[in-house]
Amino acid sequence: MTDERLPVIKINSISEQHHYMGLPKPEHPLISIFKIDDLPRTNHDAVRMTMNLYTISLKRNVDNKIKYGQSYYDFDEGIMGLMSPGQIFTNDHRGNITGWFLAFHPDFIRNYPLGRKIKDYGFFSYHVNEALHVSEKEESMILNIMDSIKKEYHASIDNYSQDVMVSHLEVLLNYTNRFYNRQFITRKTPNLELVDKIENLLTVYLDNELGQEHGLPTVQYLSEQLNISANYLSDMLRKYTGQSAQKHIHYQLTEKAKNYLVTTTLSVSEISYLLGFEHPQSFSKWFKSKTDQSPLEYRSSFH
Repeated sequence: MTDERLPVIKINSISEQHHYMGLPKPEHPLISIFKIDDLPRTNHDAVRMTMNLYTISLKRNVDNKIKYGQSYYDFDEGIMGLMSPGQIFTNDHRGNITGWFLAFHPDFIRNYPLGRKIKDYGFFSYHVNEALHVSEKEESMILNIMDSIKKEYHASIDNYSQDVMVSHLEVLLNYTNRFYNRQFITRKTPNLELVDKIENLLTVYLDNELGQEHGLPTVQYLSEQLNISANYLSDMLRKYTGQSAQKHIHYQLTEKAKNYLVTTTLSVSEISYLLGFEHPQSFSKWFKSKTDQSPLEYRSSFH
């Protein structure tokens, strides 16, 4: 059975998560942290799951090779994965995985600055195959922070418990952000190859005038073609080109529009439809926002 046809298990709370995983009742209604080693060994069939929770896991002894895009990881230390509420993943209960698992409900941080900031951490929307592979030193730092959260979690709840755990969470996420940027550097060669693939995809899309049928090229289109998430794609491109994926697409569109205007006698309407714009007026307005000239002004400057 393919993943798409598997039943979907929905987990809406920390209590439901503990019940499903066969764990004792949680010690806090909005956050949970436990060792993966302590999970009861089960023989459940593979299921697809979605949680209304943020989850952070640090795993070791993962049997399957971990990939992002078309490239395998080349580190041998811990694998860190982060997911935001509503993401669907497959749990097949296989392997002798060890490590830590932390989950918290959005309400746990809602009244804190982290509640507003957390959407800025793009890695929560990366695919599982874009997980963070941490070095031994990085893993030690992550485990120290998780240990601090665990100690507070198991302590008696008082007026400061949540404040302290949220503070540790923010430190954990800031370090994760740093380590993901390190991974972009250590994976420089395959990531640069990915930039080339993006260039080729856009070139083929524009040269074959696919915009007439499919509209303007999108970040989602590129990410689907490359089997990576849209957020990962944008973060990687920003690291190596200084531009987000959207700005990268717009740059290529602008260059293609300029080429049409200078080297062909196509009308502005014809060019707009070839590129994927629904209306010539939209194309003209967009082009002027990029070049400070209308399409006809730009064309006349070359004749």
